[in-house]
Amino acid sequence: MIQVRYSTSPTSAETATTADLRESFLVADLFVSGEVRGTYTHDDRMVIGGAVPGTGQVDLPAWSEVLGTESHLERRELGIINVGGAGHVLVGGEKFELDHLDGLFVGRGNEVSFTGAEAAFYFVSAPAHATYPTQALSHGEVEPVSLGSAEAANERNLFRYAWGQELETSVLQFGVTVVASGSVWNTVPPHLHDRRTEVYCYVDLDEQDRIFHFMGQPGATRHLVVRNREAVISPPWSIHAGAGTGSYAFIWAMAGENNSYTDLSPVAVDDL
Repeated sequence: MIQVRYSTSPTSAETATTADLRESFLVADLFVSGEVRGTYTHDDRMVIGGAVPGTGQVDLPAWSEVLGTESHLERRELGIINVGGAGHVLVGGEKFELDHLDGLFVGRGNEVSFTGAEAAFYFVSAPAHATYPTQALSHGEVEPVSLGSAEAANERNLFRYAWGQELETSVLQFGVTVVASGSVWNTVPPHLHDRRTEVYCYVDLDEQDRIFHFMGQPGATRHLVVRNREAVISPPWSIHAGAGTGSYAFIWAMAGENNSYTDLSPVAVDDL
């Protein structure tokens, strides 16, 4: 099962109803036992997906009717992060064990399958002009970047899995940010990526907690109320920031004109 989302303009978001915003930018119901679900966005032609193997094995679908290829990674590369319990990913027959928040980069041209009764795999794919080696990315071995402060309620650790350095990719960048206990804000002050689309997938929230995700152009922001394991598509014209009612982490993924991690435009809080 795959949905298709078309590109939107900033002016349409400014006047949209809450239901319209959710239909255009919120990606829900990705994680269903025994299934692989996805959403294709025309913004930088990213695919956002969830694979929950349950007691069996599930394969990464080709989704040929949308991607126009016989296999998903014929012209794409893939980033995976396990948001559930231990499981493993098969890439061309090679087995990669992934614990909670472990990642995996898969290069162009591979076939991918998922297993693990307690596992839930979040993935993002993007068009690739070259083939780079598959690489496991252990959460425990990635050195985090400390950001924010307790005083500003935005203390967090940024884990960069693929970010334009060390691990070579065509366009894909992804990683996970873990918000510290007692902090609520992420990505504040916010910024824009004029040359890239970014997707946030919020994870590790308790059932009763929510994220208030802020989006839109500076000076005309809107918000979405987001549950655990739901994602938000952020077009290049939109800020992306949020606050939670409880502890959480979020997976960020980007694709676009380049893969320079620092290619962004800061937005002052006064401009919001």
